[in-house]
Amino acid sequence: MYKHLLTALGALSLAACAHSGPANADGNSNGRSASFAVVGDTGYIPSYERLDEDETPYRTLSEYLAAQAEDWLERNPDMTGFRPTPWVFESALGGYIDASGMYPVAFAADEVCRTLGCDFATMVGDNIYPDGATLGADGISDERRFHDMLDRPYGKLGEGVENFTIYAMMGNHDWRVSREATVAQMAYFQQHPNFTMPDFFYRAVPAGMEGFVEIFVIDTEMLLASTAVHKNNLDAEGREVRTGKMEAWDDFVKPATEAEKRMVEWLEESLAASDAHWKIVIGHHAVWSGGGSKFEKAHSLRALYMNSVCKHADAYISGDDHMMEVYTDDCRSEGVSGAPVLPALVSGAGSKYRPLHPKFMANQLAANPGLANPFSKGALWGFMHIGLDEEDMTVRVYSTPEDMSGRPVQEAALSFKRRSHLAGK
Repeated sequence: MYKHLLTALGALSLAACAHSGPANADGNSNGRSASFAVVGDTGYIPSYERLDEDETPYRTLSEYLAAQAEDWLERNPDMTGFRPTPWVFESALGGYIDASGMYPVAFAADEVCRTLGCDFATMVGDNIYPDGATLGADGISDERRFHDMLDRPYGKLGEGVENFTIYAMMGNHDWRVSREATVAQMAYFQQHPNFTMPDFFYRAVPAGMEGFVEIFVIDTEMLLASTAVHKNNLDAEGREVRTGKMEAWDDFVKPATEAEKRMVEWLEESLAASDAHWKIVIGHHAVWSGGGSKFEKAHSLRALYMNSVCKHADAYISGDDHMMEVYTDDCRSEGVSGAPVLPALVSGAGSKYRPLHPKFMANQLAANPGLANPFSKGALWGFMHIGLDEEDMTVRVYSTPEDMSGRPVQEAALSFKRRSHLAGK
């Protein structure tokens, strides 16, 4: 493993000698352009994990693979295509555990940014597993945690690009301990030269892109804590079946200020007021995904803000489900017509694997005629690179192999039309 990592580091050192500034990935020499990377669910390091009191470690590789197979069969009818998460024996736990794709994804994203160009990047939450910042409650200092999970893998992404920054946000794992602990992570982002996170939700214009690109970051965990969310339940055929059981959140996650309580209204008003050519909404949780364990949260979030996104935005970007997916929504269910489809992207494989749930995905598409799914792939590590020109968005989906080489592998490239100037008219 260490040989692969040293090889990847050497490749990055050589790449640093090449052009590392903003590049136009799609060859658009006329008019404006921008490009950025999307990494999500990045902060998993096996040695930081802790077993619950009722959990026992997988002491043999056979036990680990059996558990992986059981999880696969909960989503798939047979073992065809089975891809277990790569594994490592973790001495701190005394057993086998999922290996992390954190560094391979960081290496691969760095290489793609140096090759295609990245003006900025987005880190879409679950930045720190398992429980975000802890203020030292687990015996590990947050200073060490921030260094290991944020600074070391991503502190130099975009090196050499003037005004480069990574726009960050919180995910559900980042909210686990307390509001004070979550604020501590945000404070770290605020003092780090390579990150930007002024608040739990915010709007931002990347440097030099006034009138061209604006991003709108929302805290979806806080929004979920403020509304009703059913517990996920599927039958054997992957159909949604509600039981009446509801999710619950700690009070510290719920909106505490008047501004937080008005987040949905803020999003509508901010999108409507923006004069940006491209308007991108980013939140941790997906509005559509194929893992079969996030759909009730997606139902609740769509009810809160999908209408605003459909009326005013050009794309919605998320993570949370540990896979790489591209959906399109024609927004007719929101009463919006006359515009191109809305891309809804899932880039949640920044350090963890999760298999797709094919039966659930088929049922989801059948129940939502305006929804399409041009790309989905689970059981991989990956990220996205997005290029914008005057009228087109090009989404490139990348994976990186389990050999820890950090080599980027392009899985798909899809193009979408700008829509915010036509939607809601």
